[in-house]
Amino acid sequence: MTSSSISQLPQPPRVHWSTVALLAGLVLLVLASFISLPLKWRDFFTADAIRTSIEFLRGFSPPELAPGFLNKTLVATFETFSMSAIGTLIAVVFGMVLGLPASGRFGPSLRLLTRAALNVLRSIPELVWALILLIAAGLGPFAGTLALALHTVGVLGRLFADAFENCPPLPEETLRGNGVHPVAAFLYSTLPQSGPQLMSYTLYRWENNIRAAAILGVVGAGGLGQMLKYHLSLFQMQQAATVIIAMLLMVGAVDALSYLLRRMMTK
Repeated sequence: MTSSSISQLPQPPRVHWSTVALLAGLVLLVLASFISLPLKWRDFFTADAIRTSIEFLRGFSPPELAPGFLNKTLVATFETFSMSAIGTLIAVVFGMVLGLPASGRFGPSLRLLTRAALNVLRSIPELVWALILLIAAGLGPFAGTLALALHTVGVLGRLFADAFENCPPLPEETLRGNGVHPVAAFLYSTLPQSGPQLMSYTLYRWENNIRAAAILGVVGAGGLGQMLKYHLSLFQMQQAATVIIAMLLMVGAVDALSYLLRRMMTK
């Protein structure tokens, strides 16, 4: 390799001091976290702890396979699945409604106000939303569905707004300059450009909501989580094992379905 060819090679990127400071701060934060937390790793791996854990896990075997209980588990599985699907669907609708002003399409003041509302919605976990809504809506899947929807509106609204902001504005501006109505210009330019990204966000949040819906039942929001809490509280480990297996199968099926849908969108 000649000296002239070496001089034509691209120069390595320069690392800014702020990047180094940020990485060093993250490393110090991780180290401080390990130092401040009373992590008792030795107690976890003692012979007594291992023996107790093995005895506890043996209680889950064999899972309950009685037809009546399997039918009850199937109904609870469908309830959990429905909670996640309806909660995600509601969140997509309101996420689009709030994502438009949050992207700055209606002025900076409304953008700031809408993003603040989205921050509040997503900063409150689903479990806390469920505890609040159970007081108003009572026990059952309705409160769980609303809890998933409220939290997911905050997440999807912010993601949708960022997707709209990152779209190239020239196609929509060109349509508007030619006399096309702003709504039609958005539907024919910005929305098709951001559509695959919006769908990817929606599928990812649906996967998360499947897991969250199973957990929300622990506080009385119905579904598999409520069954799991009931049987664990009575130390009915074999029944609890069946419920856990149903959770794993449902989550795996939804993950596979989401993967296939994303592959179809990229073709």
